[in-house]
Amino acid sequence: MAVHAHPDDESSKGAATMARYVREGVDVLVCTLTGGERGSVLNPKMDRPEVVANIGAIRKAEMDRAREILGVQQRFMGFVDSGLPENEDEPLPEGSFATKKLEEASAPLVAAVREFRPHVIITYDDDGGYPHPDHIMTNRVSVEAFEAAGDPDRYPGTGDPWQPLKLYYQMGFTKERFEALHEAMTARGLGSPYADWISRWEDRPAKWPATTRVPCADYFQIRDEALLAHATQIDPDSWWFVCPRELQQEIWPTEDYHLARSLVDTELPESDLFAGIHAEDVSPACS
Repeated sequence: MAVHAHPDDESSKGAATMARYVREGVDVLVCTLTGGERGSVLNPKMDRPEVVANIGAIRKAEMDRAREILGVQQRFMGFVDSGLPENEDEPLPEGSFATKKLEEASAPLVAAVREFRPHVIITYDDDGGYPHPDHIMTNRVSVEAFEAAGDPDRYPGTGDPWQPLKLYYQMGFTKERFEALHEAMTARGLGSPYADWISRWEDRPAKWPATTRVPCADYFQIRDEALLAHATQIDPDSWWFVCPRELQQEIWPTEDYHLARSLVDTELPESDLFAGIHAEDVSPACS
């Protein structure tokens, strides 16, 4: 189960990993907590009045197309996008996802965990990957669901208990990765778009080390196709696609994660999100 804040997050964070596991026979569910209704149109080619006026419906249609490309299942959890404040003092819209109490915001995800019964959950770190209020709240509800879904005394009425076994933070946007791609592009005389990204990490030490690197280079094309399905958010001429795919496959052929919680024994570093999970570990939680 991959838990994300908005449509498009699933395609920019861990998409190749999901595509790989789906094609290896794993059931994968993306839980999208909001509809992205307050997202801006980031692709200038799509910045038209009729698109802006119908952004919520369009983003759901884009999500449906990306779901088909990735081969995953997908559910919206029913919350409203909080938007990205221009400054930290700006209040969030009343009733939006990030303003909800933790138990209210977590209940639909707990229900989804208990119904889908995942062994592994992927989400963002406690900074949200970047400080969008919905991303930070996504981390909080994901951790809450991981901890609560197996407890029969918590969240009554949301299904029979089920305990996931491993919780990961997605670590795709790291200084280490961008430096490697920047150096490779520069060495080949290509213009690199990553210098600005790298500079943002100069005074920011890595908080969560990558413990798990999943080889998935063969699925980068599927990842890119899923990204492009989110046409209001992804400009095909933007920095997302400046680095040639073949170079990415050579220099950084993995998607990376931090193992935040594990109820099974595993050895680090890992190359598989299911490392340490065996048949005897996957029976339903006792009620």
